[in-house]
Amino acid sequence: MKKSKLYFLGLMLLLAMSVFLAACNTDDEGSKSEDTKTDSPDSKTETTTKDEPTASVPQVLVFGRGADSVSLDPGIVTDGESFKVTQNLFETLLNFGPQDTTIHPGLAKSWTVSDDGLSYTFELEQGVKFHDGTDFNAEAVIKNVNRWKAGKEDAFYYFNSMFKAEGEDVIKDVVANGDHTVVFTLSRPQAPFLKNLAMSPFGIASPTAFEAAGDKFGDNPVGTGPFKFTDWKRNDAITIEKFDGYWQDGLPKLDKVIFRSIPDNSARLNALTAGEIDLADGVNPSDGKAVEGNAALQLIERPSMNIGYLGLTNTRAPFDNKLVRQAVNYAIDKQAIVDAFFEGRAEVAVNPMPSSISGYNDAISAYPYDPEKAKALLKEAGYDGKEIELWAMPVPRPYMPDGAKVAEVIQKNLEDVGIPSKIVTFEWATYLDKAKDGEADAFMLGWTGDNGDADNFIYTLLDKDNIGSNNYAYYSNDEVHDLLIKAQSETDENVRNDLYKKAQEIIHEDAPWVPLAHSTPLLAAKAGVKGFLPHPTGSDKLDNVSIE
Repeated sequence: MKKSKLYFLGLMLLLAMSVFLAACNTDDEGSKSEDTKTDSPDSKTETTTKDEPTASVPQVLVFGRGADSVSLDPGIVTDGESFKVTQNLFETLLNFGPQDTTIHPGLAKSWTVSDDGLSYTFELEQGVKFHDGTDFNAEAVIKNVNRWKAGKEDAFYYFNSMFKAEGEDVIKDVVANGDHTVVFTLSRPQAPFLKNLAMSPFGIASPTAFEAAGDKFGDNPVGTGPFKFTDWKRNDAITIEKFDGYWQDGLPKLDKVIFRSIPDNSARLNALTAGEIDLADGVNPSDGKAVEGNAALQLIERPSMNIGYLGLTNTRAPFDNKLVRQAVNYAIDKQAIVDAFFEGRAEVAVNPMPSSISGYNDAISAYPYDPEKAKALLKEAGYDGKEIELWAMPVPRPYMPDGAKVAEVIQKNLEDVGIPSKIVTFEWATYLDKAKDGEADAFMLGWTGDNGDADNFIYTLLDKDNIGSNNYAYYSNDEVHDLLIKAQSETDENVRNDLYKKAQEIIHEDAPWVPLAHSTPLLAAKAGVKGFLPHPTGSDKLDNVSIE
């Protein structure tokens, strides 16, 4: 071959290679390959800030959690696994702070309150769209509130718990004053009203969607949030994707979030270590040190605002007798449970709310572990030794990392004082439904606070108004009820706190529960997960999360 031909062929080969390399460096949103780092000032790699997602890393977060959601209609659910998802599909009129329960603007950009505390006027954000393309406006807010008010009491638990008392609607009326102003009129002052509105159950849904779907709205939810619903494989995974029409510029940073249900805490952590998921909720306290020692992972603490407890159904024998309930409180070694299962990341509970909540009564002492006292009370009560059912939680929760093993300890404690028990359990949704219906003798459960207010613990969990919803123990005390209703309307913080402290004294004597623990829940994530701020309510916003 002549030299000129060789030169020509070489030149053509060089040009072909140049075209090929240029094509390889072209941005491709679907590519998983890493960008080649250059010294060019225009390079995406060089200009990416610490808080921005790196272009070469797929912005897909796989979030491992302990159970499937019950529904994706925020107005009708009470379980944390449902709110984990709905928190990112729906938005509320007001927001909590990133890691506390201070009040900030949400879909309402500002608000004013009348001097008598009976009128709240909200100015709404403009230009906000629901995922179905319809407009968010004052009329949408009114239709949501009317839906909550008209809903069946056994379905819209939170609305009835937070905004009804003694058969009276706290929210008397909601009217529009133009397209982007709504005025709430209350029947009586409610001290935690703004905090209540910021709670996950009161996410604003598309009226067009819920009117068309009826009771099936939770299967195909439509909100204004940074993510939109795309798929639900029951007991496996829920997928949500970035909503391109989201009203806040630059958010969300993720393109997709997949919530995977992995019931066992250890299995979930193994999935994280193996790279199958990016973020794991519910890390066992005993695994905390191992996570901290793994450079590929990060250990994350959720601010504590919870309680785990053993509920005693007060309408079922033998727990319809206060002496028996007190005996069980003496029988259970709460400190041993905390030491064995929480690895120093919990404290023994005394009252039905954590000490960080305003109005906590620190003058009350816990029932000590005293088996002999328990036996004496059982004898005084005339307890006949009948076997009870002890319900063990089937899923790990922040306040109860291993329900089955804790149940075994409680069973042994009860046996030691002469109370035989049979451990039973059910699938999580069934467990909650049956306990709510009063079918349990003794049951393990807990609560993560929704708004940082004492009302959300004591009234929600132990007032007679909430029997059949969040008052699983069926506890009823008229004096406690009167104190709690007064506290809801009291605007003087000191007077309000005194009312809650008095209520705690009575509840402690009545012993409707065995308070067990307040925990500091743990999560773990890949080291490249950035911007995740776990919220004390357990409902985490993922709009600022990215993956590097």
